[in-house]
Amino acid sequence: MTGKTILILGGGIGGIVAARELRKHLAAHHRVILVDKSAIHSFPASFLWVMVGWRKPSAIQKPLALLEKYGIEFHHATVQSIDVDHRTVETDRATVHFDYLIIALGAELAPQNVPGLHECSHSFYTLESAEKLASTLTTFSGGTIAIVVSSIPYKCPPAPYEAAFLLESFFSQKAPGNVEIKIFTPEQAPLSAAGSQASQMLQELLRTRGIAFSTQCNIMSVNPLSRQLTFENGSTASFDLLIAIPPHQAPRVVQTAGLMNESGWIAVDERTLRTSHSNVFALGDVTTIPLVSGFSLPKAGAFAVGQAEVVAHNIATEINYKGISKQFLGTGYCFLETGSGRAGYISGNFYAKPVPEITFHEPSVKYHWAKVVFEKYWLWRWF
Repeated sequence: MTGKTILILGGGIGGIVAARELRKHLAAHHRVILVDKSAIHSFPASFLWVMVGWRKPSAIQKPLALLEKYGIEFHHATVQSIDVDHRTVETDRATVHFDYLIIALGAELAPQNVPGLHECSHSFYTLESAEKLASTLTTFSGGTIAIVVSSIPYKCPPAPYEAAFLLESFFSQKAPGNVEIKIFTPEQAPLSAAGSQASQMLQELLRTRGIAFSTQCNIMSVNPLSRQLTFENGSTASFDLLIAIPPHQAPRVVQTAGLMNESGWIAVDERTLRTSHSNVFALGDVTTIPLVSGFSLPKAGAFAVGQAEVVAHNIATEINYKGISKQFLGTGYCFLETGSGRAGYISGNFYAKPVPEITFHEPSVKYHWAKVVFEKYWLWRWF
């Protein structure tokens, strides 16, 4: 019996879930291959905890080779080109042919797109950068910490605000009164895509904690010598420590494959995650899905999980010639850490019409511990 080959590009949250779900529903003669340039999966939701010293990197990492015990072939390789017409993917180790392709390569960070940003900014969007920032924070004696959102969209929209709350909590114990935290974002309001309730509650929390925030600030350049930010409207701001959410873009291999639309991301059907190419799907941060609100579906892990489950189910249904196809419903959630052992919780339906139906649950100890449990569950459940 001839089997099918399902090739998954990317070993992040969406890629891992897709691989595990496919393997669960397909017979052994069908191949499920996952390709990633890293041998290790690092759980991104915990990077902020690494930043403030609450987690050691080893506690949030798992080797992707562990997936092989479930019958998944893991290729530790870098994707060099994607040819959807000839159904092949070229890596630095081999050419892989596929019957179905799932692109889950995520978003690529591009700090070089803002002059001066790479030279003098910290970040927490990779495990390595979170570790470096953690080391810097231990010796930072005081001054202004600027948190700058370079552009929209970016991964995990609450993350800059979580960072601000965690840093305020961190320094209120370490050096009370010596640190001022300022957020600069190009958004019209914080967490705009989550709706007015979430945005208003977040703004009130920021004010209560003494964290300054400025909206509609499009960063143009950073002067590493004078430690000054320059924005598109001509305004400037000084900093002693700069933490940036770097510009995000589709990975270069996606750009050269001609898979993007005018947004700079892969357009997919909002319900099935199919691309315009037969048997080619994309999910997670590499995609763009417009919402009725005028925003796009946020780039967040919870959405990648739901999308991966739908894609895997539907591919298995096609291959097995049985079952009923599923649709991604646009529901999702995320935690918003506020420090001092508390976290808020945002959940709802982003596909709801005429406007998304989103609820912001006030910060509590319960939601902080729910996030702790979720971290442990994730690393146990999928590996």
